[in-house]
Amino acid sequence: MNGKLFLFPVTIGAEEVTRSLPAANGELLDQCSVFVVEELRSARRFLRRAGYSRPIDETTFYLLNEHTAEAETAHYLDPIFDGQNVGLLSEAGLPCVADPGAMITRQAQRLGIEVVPLVGPSSLMLALMASGLNGQNFAFVGYLPVDRSERAHALRRLEERALREGQTQIFIEAPYRNNQMLEAICQTLRPATQVCVATDITMPTQSIRTMSVAQWARLRVEVNLHKRNTVFLVG
Repeated sequence: MNGKLFLFPVTIGAEEVTRSLPAANGELLDQCSVFVVEELRSARRFLRRAGYSRPIDETTFYLLNEHTAEAETAHYLDPIFDGQNVGLLSEAGLPCVADPGAMITRQAQRLGIEVVPLVGPSSLMLALMASGLNGQNFAFVGYLPVDRSERAHALRRLEERALREGQTQIFIEAPYRNNQMLEAICQTLRPATQVCVATDITMPTQSIRTMSVAQWARLRVEVNLHKRNTVFLVG
């Protein structure tokens, strides 16, 4: 009998595992001796915190990140055909959502392997839930351009769509550029446009605030998002 590919969410911040992950996930972790991970050290650290009972030094890890070519992953799912379960671990939050893991699930679907998604935190969905913006029609657009003029053009395009279609636009930025993104939002979008800035979700320092661009512009100097995991929403 073939094994399965389990998609294991991980915690978003450094909080206790039990605060955001069901106990059943831990039981399923113990059924896997092979993991596909984005970063080896953080994966090992998560397994220890999650109470993984197998010897970690005897566990097999395959790396999958933004630099991994699909050809390199051809053998990652081979253990499944030997009856072993393989676990896919995200770096933070849900596998395959703003995460390179989709490459493996795509292969699994092509090969007829059973893919089992598990419950866990998503900063994107938690931010949307708390934002007060439209949760019936939304789009996650990933990262915006780094170039100032291209970023401004992208922001205006997202604002137009949000206002015309009522579709909440969700995007993220590299944590060290968060302050520049908020500044660009304040300089580019219309004063009345609603913007949610959701930071450090599920952590003690969590902040989720929705205000107009004009309000953000007045408070921007008081807000420091540098190197803090942040989700931006426009609606």
